[in-house]
Amino acid sequence: MIIKPKMMILLFLSLTLRGEVWRGLNYKPMNLTDRMPKTKLRIVLLFLLSIPAISFSQVRLPRLVSDGMVLQRDANVRIWGWAANGEKLTIRFQDATYNATATDKGEWEVMLPKLKAGGPFKMEINASNSITINDILVGDVWVCSGQSNMQFSLRGSTIYQDEIAQSENTNIRQFSVGQGFKLGSRETDNKSGKWISANPGTVTSFTAVGYFFAKKLYETYKVPIGLINASVGGSSAEAWISEDGIKEFPRYFEEVQKFQLPGYLDKVKKQDDERVKAWNQQVKQNDEGNKGPLKWYDPAFIPSDWETMHVPGYWINTKTGNVNGFVWFRRDFDVPAKMTGKQATLKLGRIADADSVFINGKFVGSINSLYALRSYKVPDNLLKVGSNTIVVKITSLIHHGGFVPGRPYQLIADADTIKLEGDWKYKVGAIAEPLDDRLFTGKIPTGLFNGMLAPVTNYTIKGAVWYQGESNTIRAFEHFVIFKELIADWRTNWHQGDFPFLYVQLPNFVEENFETTKCDWAYFRETQSKALSVPNTGMAVTIDIGEFNDIHPVKKKPVGERLALAAQKVAYGDNKVVYSGPVYKSSEIKGNRVTLSFTNIGGGLVAKGGDLKCFEICSIDNKFVPAKATIVKDKIVVTGNRVDKPVAVRYAWANNPEGVNLYNKEGLPASPFRTSELY
Repeated sequence: MIIKPKMMILLFLSLTLRGEVWRGLNYKPMNLTDRMPKTKLRIVLLFLLSIPAISFSQVRLPRLVSDGMVLQRDANVRIWGWAANGEKLTIRFQDATYNATATDKGEWEVMLPKLKAGGPFKMEINASNSITINDILVGDVWVCSGQSNMQFSLRGSTIYQDEIAQSENTNIRQFSVGQGFKLGSRETDNKSGKWISANPGTVTSFTAVGYFFAKKLYETYKVPIGLINASVGGSSAEAWISEDGIKEFPRYFEEVQKFQLPGYLDKVKKQDDERVKAWNQQVKQNDEGNKGPLKWYDPAFIPSDWETMHVPGYWINTKTGNVNGFVWFRRDFDVPAKMTGKQATLKLGRIADADSVFINGKFVGSINSLYALRSYKVPDNLLKVGSNTIVVKITSLIHHGGFVPGRPYQLIADADTIKLEGDWKYKVGAIAEPLDDRLFTGKIPTGLFNGMLAPVTNYTIKGAVWYQGESNTIRAFEHFVIFKELIADWRTNWHQGDFPFLYVQLPNFVEENFETTKCDWAYFRETQSKALSVPNTGMAVTIDIGEFNDIHPVKKKPVGERLALAAQKVAYGDNKVVYSGPVYKSSEIKGNRVTLSFTNIGGGLVAKGGDLKCFEICSIDNKFVPAKATIVKDKIVVTGNRVDKPVAVRYAWANNPEGVNLYNKEGLPASPFRTSELY
């Protein structure tokens, strides 16, 4: 039995005092100085002061070092924690004993020599208290980090229900790092998190990309795989760099210093609250849809002077133009008798930015997120035979408001469906100035490194897997140096040399609602390709599996599997594996023909689905036009009908190139490229 300090004090006092402290229900508070002579009171105090510090201390471990953990094989593994100053500890693991003594800061650690894959094992730590860690595996540990597409869990991957059902595997485990933000100093432990193994009941919380990465590696090498998931949706790259690393970028370093000023962060948050509150009050007060005797969502209201717009779509493409505030949409639809008297599901795709939905005057739901798919349950007594009315009030905060194309807009009851695409009536309820986003701490430099990653850097790993960039595309031209510094900074802080660093090249995407240039994502992908010059890095190309209307594409399995192929080459030294699609190497210009050479052609170049697409060519005028591209043995010859003297060629050079189809025979897509940065 372990006696805690408070228990020890109470026990001592209860034995020392000349009256019983506890008298059941007759207990009354006492004044110790009244009940005890001063001499004896001094003795009690001296005794309490003389109790060694070790009696009041318990050995404590970081959350990562806990039941179910995966330790890195074939490497020196650090086990660490906290204890009283000078406390001596004994650690037993795999028939070996290790000793440690806590420093004057109360810190201790031991290094386990290179371990062989296997398990489960247990570890015993003995000092003033004893701790047993159970179900330990030894295998390969990967840190999975980045923003929302890494955070995206299998719970959100509706296309992988069969994979979830068959996910039982105690050799694949995840530790999900609790989200945290900190400036000025580093957290010493994660706020939350525990190791869980994959099964149908738990795997839905796994990072989808990380899970499929781990699954492929386990199938290949049959060793346990541990994932440490430290990711935050919307986060910027600079938020994951330490303060020492961010000093290389004066603008970001100055930003860190500013946010560290006493009260500055709270001041900004307060200003944001006031700004958002004032905006909401303004649009609500001005909203014509809620002013009259009949609200615009009332079925009895007659929209006599409303305009017509095709749904899905954006009202910037109508005569209304680009306005922000409240815009009301309304449509009547007929319901057959067989669809009434039962619960129905209303699917409204995605809406920019927020919505409130009414059917026959009754509120059925609201979602305040640009990215979320709208799916609302309609009560079984709400639909009626014949004409029904649906009203959607859209709140547009900034950029372009409306219904995102390419998503389902329909009402479903059992096997029956009513399509809701088509002409809707609409009218502006209130106009307001664009409302800029609130401050998001996930974009403040160093904040996520200090709050989430710093406690993980003590943990020995195999490598890192990174999926981030969407938040940095507006600053694509600086990304190359930022990304190089991030990789170098992580390697410095882990003290494991140039460990493998794998990352995802951003997929195809264009969203009309986003104010982007035609090629900012293309420029960003180029910086990612350049980062392959950093030693021991690998990139998974995803230019063929994105979605034009969703920044969170659902196809995560090929992403994870392509990362696993890169790992086989970079981390596991498999020189025979075809780990990448074709990568542009060089070009040769002769007359009106440009001949392109590639690396990573595998079994050969192929064009999926007919002739090669997405190739463009230009002359000195820098005007690119579509080009004809033909595979000739292991090269590609590009010509343009109107370009007699070509100077450059580019492939898939757009935010959302349509019809990319250059692959190698192993089915891996070519990375987008241009032959010259001057054009």
